[in-house]
Amino acid sequence: MTLPLVYHPNYSCPFPEQHRFVMSKFVRLFGIAERNGWIGNNLFQPQPASPETLAIAHDPVYLHELIHNQVEARAWRRLGLPWSQGLVDRTLTSPNGTLLTARLALQYGMASHLAGGTHHAHRDFASGFCLLNDLAFTALSLLASGEVKKVLIFDLDVHQGDGTAAILEHEPRAFTCSIHCEKNFPFRKSRSDLDVGLDPGMTDQAYLDVVETTLVQLLDEQQPDLVLYDAGVDVWSGDVLGLLEISLFGIQQRDELVLTECLKRHIPVLTVIGGGYDADHQRLAERHASIVNTAWDLFPRYLG
Repeated sequence: MTLPLVYHPNYSCPFPEQHRFVMSKFVRLFGIAERNGWIGNNLFQPQPASPETLAIAHDPVYLHELIHNQVEARAWRRLGLPWSQGLVDRTLTSPNGTLLTARLALQYGMASHLAGGTHHAHRDFASGFCLLNDLAFTALSLLASGEVKKVLIFDLDVHQGDGTAAILEHEPRAFTCSIHCEKNFPFRKSRSDLDVGLDPGMTDQAYLDVVETTLVQLLDEQQPDLVLYDAGVDVWSGDVLGLLEISLFGIQQRDELVLTECLKRHIPVLTVIGGGYDADHQRLAERHASIVNTAWDLFPRYLG
């Protein structure tokens, strides 16, 4: 078995080409995976999640309003995306994609979702391009089923995972850690179990030192059954919404560090792609491909 990958063709729905959120990045990332030979019998496709299953993390009234285009206009503006049936379809599918990725990681040791990381979605409202919170949904689903007893969400998107922290605030079996640029969206932050706010302009070595020290301490203290790793690439120095100065090589080093620390402890880990913003859509997809490339290379070394 090679690295399990999870993807659905509806992830890139029809969408305004010039919008700041790059909807095409998912199908472009899948294309990169195909060209690199990463796709074979290791590809898994999720089914849409039902409102009943999503209610473990989200308010049923909000779910109904979202699905039927009944969200109040002022609340919808907080999201920043135009409503469409395609958007709803992909939104219902992606959380199940992360849950499927988690189950594959538990089975094989590591798995990668070619989407996910919608960490700004709260229990009863959308925010920051995120409608449903796949990370919180996955953690709560696995804990409820008894498939895991302890989960670590390690969020390295440049923006704080406020929705994840808020939804899981009273779930002691899910530990939320967010390492983010402090002076960036969201400006009203939730309280994660551990928040590490970084100064704007931080460069590679200082960033990698923080990531390593934090992760090693958490893995040793929490001893999770599973790590959900949000490998956001908006920490890149050229990202239009980032404010950090991390190089492409620095992102690669970060991803290898995170995955290696988990794998050498025999802790299953899944990856989601998180945030990234770029007018050059293909360049953005290639940045997101970094985590898949790293996981692909490490899989046979530790799990093959």
